[in-house]
Amino acid sequence: MASKEEILQKAKNAIESFNKDEAVAAAKEALDANIDPVEVITVLTEGMREVGDKFDKGEYFLPHVMAASEAMKAAVAVVEPALKAGAKAGDKLGTVVIGTVEGDIHSIGKDIVATMLGIAGFEVHDLGRDVPVTEFAAKAKEVNADIVGSSALMTTTMLNQERVEEELKKAGIRDKVKTMVGGAPITQEWADKVGADAYAESATEAVVVAKKLMASLKEVKGA
Repeated sequence: MASKEEILQKAKNAIESFNKDEAVAAAKEALDANIDPVEVITVLTEGMREVGDKFDKGEYFLPHVMAASEAMKAAVAVVEPALKAGAKAGDKLGTVVIGTVEGDIHSIGKDIVATMLGIAGFEVHDLGRDVPVTEFAAKAKEVNADIVGSSALMTTTMLNQERVEEELKKAGIRDKVKTMVGGAPITQEWADKVGADAYAESATEAVVVAKKLMASLKEVKGA
């Protein structure tokens, strides 16, 4: 029987080799071995990040990224029921608006973050991909969002995360919400540069960060 490390490595390798069948098989094997679904999601995300890095360097092209995304999406579909089954019912932690920025058609990483936030207890409004920057502010205002999250996988679309910040200011709600940025090329340095409140490198980290943002938001509102 394969070890936990071997199974997780299989899952990661399947994403990096764009193999949908192997990704699904590895995900099923992980669940059969009672591996935490969150760990499976984490390694799948790592694999996708590797693909994103190679795309950014010009080593991979859009068809590679799309094939890897399909493999990851299929594997996530296998473990998602287990994730939801393990979630505990409780009070809503906060309201999140999330989307992939305008010009960027990649959504798998954002989809996973949205799923994990929902499981954690957040009310999530997923705008999808290639979202006009004005929609982030409009939706945040409509649902009285606590957090606005934007994702960008390509360096050419990163600037739209800064435009999201600007639109929130124009809408007069920037001081009422916390913002998060993420995606393969995104770093803490970039988050600081565009004025975002936080950066998350993975879906699991995004949940931790979102909870911290909610705590700081409550402190401000309570002050």
